[in-house]
Amino acid sequence: MTPAPELVQRFKADLERLIGTPDRLGIAVSGGPDSLALLLLATAAVPGQVEVATVDHNLRAESAGEAAFVADICGDLGCPHSTLDVVVPNRKAGLQAEARRARYAALAGWALERGINVLLTAHHADDQTETLLMRLQRGSGIGGLAGVRAVRAEGALRIVRPLLGWTKAELEAVVADAGLIAVDDPSNRDTRFDRAAMRGFLAANPQFEAKRLARTAAALAEAEEALDWYARRLFNERCRKEGGEWRIDPEGLPRELKRRLLRLVIARLHEAHSLTPAWAGSEDVEGLLTALERGEAATLSGVAARGGSLWRLYPAPPRRSVSKAS
Repeated sequence: MTPAPELVQRFKADLERLIGTPDRLGIAVSGGPDSLALLLLATAAVPGQVEVATVDHNLRAESAGEAAFVADICGDLGCPHSTLDVVVPNRKAGLQAEARRARYAALAGWALERGINVLLTAHHADDQTETLLMRLQRGSGIGGLAGVRAVRAEGALRIVRPLLGWTKAELEAVVADAGLIAVDDPSNRDTRFDRAAMRGFLAANPQFEAKRLARTAAALAEAEEALDWYARRLFNERCRKEGGEWRIDPEGLPRELKRRLLRLVIARLHEAHSLTPAWAGSEDVEGLLTALERGEAATLSGVAARGGSLWRLYPAPPRRSVSKAS
């Protein structure tokens, strides 16, 4: 089941470019062609250093059998395997979003328990293309258009995507050459889900080449990293704390840098005061930014702000409850 040597070397180079020489690796494997290819490439590139987890979302009758299928392959490859059972609530965010949240929570817990600090997932160039176009359609900024990040920190765990330069067709060929028949998840073709609908659009419009658009996303990720780096340096020059409030000097700054300074200051206020609603860092600050540029006052996520030559941000006072007369 070992992939061709040139493919193993290509994968090893991609992995080392992202994380250096790996020690122990965790891999999320569903049994689909993408994650099976990742498993085959990783066990060939770094033999004896791989552990595998399969998340059973318990959403389809076949899921337990699919996890057992992955376990059997891992047994043949000589790497430890765990099946992680999760319960997926179907809430307002949607089934797929809730499944993703439950999956990553289970994988993070498993990695912590096993002493693993690097988790590989099988996101590839086609996934990156779908993400880029979906976010472009929604009007995302640079951060969103940067797409799936090659390396993302989740506490002490690093989530690493070494296959972003590989197409789905290349990964399917790795699995076919190994003589394996991958799991087929019908939800991947269910156009009620945004990603499946975009996948269908791309299949009908092959001029959108996955590798080219993945390179675009990578370039945008580098631009996002550069802007974030500069905004954090600018924070020390343009933002200061006075008493219980923060002040921002916006004079002469491009709008994007003002936007980033606002996010940084709001995050500081949330850290210091445990404000509600919680601040994730990705919230839309456009309305707040516009109000401050006009010299007006506004509130966002428990933070009150007032415009002027210096912008002032502080915890919003609690709302007064109105009692009805008896």
